[in-house]
Amino acid sequence: MSRTTSNTGHPAFRRFGVVGLGLLASMASVVACAPAEPAGEKAAAAPGKSASPTATLEQFYAQKLEWTGCTTDFATSKREAEILGKAPAKCAWLKVPLDYDDPQGATTSVAVLRVAARGESQGSLLFNPGGPGGSGVFGPLAVAGALTKSRITESFDVIGFDPRGVGATKPAADCWSEDGTTRGDEVFPMLPTNAALTEEDTRAVLKRCADGSGGEKALTQMGSRTTARDMDVLRAALGEEKLTFLGQSYGTRLGTVYAEQFPQRVRAMILDGAFDPQLGTVERRLSAYGGFQQTFEAMAATCAKDAKCPLGTDPKAWTSTFQEIVQPLGDKPVPAGDQELDFDKALGGVMAGLYHPDKWPTVIGGLAEVRQGRGDKLLKLMSDAEGGDAETLVNGNITEAMFAINCMDEQRLTPQDIAQLRTKTYEIAPFMNPGGDVTEGARDGCEFWPAQPTLGIPYGQDVKGLPDILVVSITGDPTTPHKGAISLAETLGGSLLTVKGEGHTIVSSGKNACVDQIAADYLIDLKLPAEMPTCSG
Repeated sequence: MSRTTSNTGHPAFRRFGVVGLGLLASMASVVACAPAEPAGEKAAAAPGKSASPTATLEQFYAQKLEWTGCTTDFATSKREAEILGKAPAKCAWLKVPLDYDDPQGATTSVAVLRVAARGESQGSLLFNPGGPGGSGVFGPLAVAGALTKSRITESFDVIGFDPRGVGATKPAADCWSEDGTTRGDEVFPMLPTNAALTEEDTRAVLKRCADGSGGEKALTQMGSRTTARDMDVLRAALGEEKLTFLGQSYGTRLGTVYAEQFPQRVRAMILDGAFDPQLGTVERRLSAYGGFQQTFEAMAATCAKDAKCPLGTDPKAWTSTFQEIVQPLGDKPVPAGDQELDFDKALGGVMAGLYHPDKWPTVIGGLAEVRQGRGDKLLKLMSDAEGGDAETLVNGNITEAMFAINCMDEQRLTPQDIAQLRTKTYEIAPFMNPGGDVTEGARDGCEFWPAQPTLGIPYGQDVKGLPDILVVSITGDPTTPHKGAISLAETLGGSLLTVKGEGHTIVSSGKNACVDQIAADYLIDLKLPAEMPTCSG
């Protein structure tokens, strides 16, 4: 197997894996026919990553994918190998340059999986399930399982791939040291905490990430702009003249960046659970945390219908009561199976449950259990979201990949920025407050990264030549608020499908007939309603 790094050696890996996923989240052989100078290559120029005018990428665009069984080479744990061994899928390796500015230099291998269309295939549907750091290899399996009666899976081969730094793609991000060389709680600060961070810490995490992830050069190539260029090579290797894409959560960022770089190569694109391309790092995170607070209150309102609700029945006291339950866990964890539930794990379990309304009763039951001195239910929510231990987990390096990708995407923050972000976070989302001085030791874990971010925020601006893009958003989305979808649709000149309800992403769930029909009509026939309806959740 390519790697078996565990995320379970430190509580922060569980917590940040879930929270970061929210910020941000879950095939017939083809011959590629590519022009000598791939269309869209000139459009691929991006901040700090413009292609060399003399470089040729023909060898990559002209490659043929060799589909085989999904062997253990595509798995990163025993559980993943078991799933892939039974999956109705084929896998392949896509060869791409490590650095597109040096196409004659080192190369890397991208893991790709294909679930064949149930009927006559009209082409490939590329799917990204979110993250950053989410496994694209396993994404198509979830889609195929959920959309067993959908015209989408009947008409398209569903294609997934592990983005740069993720899962089986080589090299994968590996920043965790089992011997404690780095302290996960401090050096993976996607969630503002009260952890004290030093210069020594941030230098140590860079060294550990570089040592485990193929070197500093590889780390500089794990951003979304590089992955979007991989997507275009994959499009050609699949034999597609234009890309048909479904991106959810972080996948909406990937889709937007692809559309910006290769607008003439887009056939159809659904962006579900949208990242707002207009928001900087601080604004986007605060927007997401505010969404979690609103969802927490919605959950509390359902709980309050029962007089035995552990949060009580007074809306003004829900947050303070929650803090009374979980904040003491910071100093006095409670037993949970053969482990303990501390504040970090409790908050991670709660936030994992907030994504899905059907998990709310488990969250409420878990809070009642903590009052009784046990933490089993909340710990299980956390563990389920992360996938288990090193042998049973799926998408095992999501936290490390998320960190590495964001270091190349997100804006770098000063210690003052981080301190203000932490303070504002707990003003906007007080249920998340761990208590104590949250500004002490505030630093950006990416401060010594070997290259500056290449995404550029805002992104996706003034893109010309795009077809109509379909943006889908749930009004009660806890982590990518509906207003972000409005912004993305306006930015790309696309159409917005609004879904009333709670939850995060919906197109691949197969649970909403209104959404399913519109999505299928769009992807298959490129048709959208003359007047876009509002679907009920």
